[in-house]
Amino acid sequence: MTETTLLRRLLVHGSTLGMRLFRNNVGRAQLADGRYLQYGLCVGSSDVIGWTPVVIGPEHIGRTLALFTAFECKIGRNVTTVEQGAFLNVVRTSGGIAAVVRRLADADAAVRSL
Repeated sequence: MTETTLLRRLLVHGSTLGMRLFRNNVGRAQLADGRYLQYGLCVGSSDVIGWTPVVIGPEHIGRTLALFTAFECKIGRNVTTVEQGAFLNVVRTSGGIAAVVRRLADADAAVRSL
């Protein structure tokens, strides 16, 4: 399986778990006039971003909140860059859901770990 295949499967799988996930391409393209257009969240931001709806404790009974969700797709021995690891760490320490996903079960485990 390629990272692209994993990413596409993750987007569909996330929908079955109630998540709203989007592909996040990061890069830069040169325009016809020679200027560059930056796109994506930031260098190191995850392949897949979005939110996971979560119902919180007593003070929020009946209210669904959205937790920022970030998944970095990797296959085989591929590893995260320093920037990707930092992005995942910031999301996680800020209360969001963040994980390296090598198989769909990794996304499930990240959601269950709340």
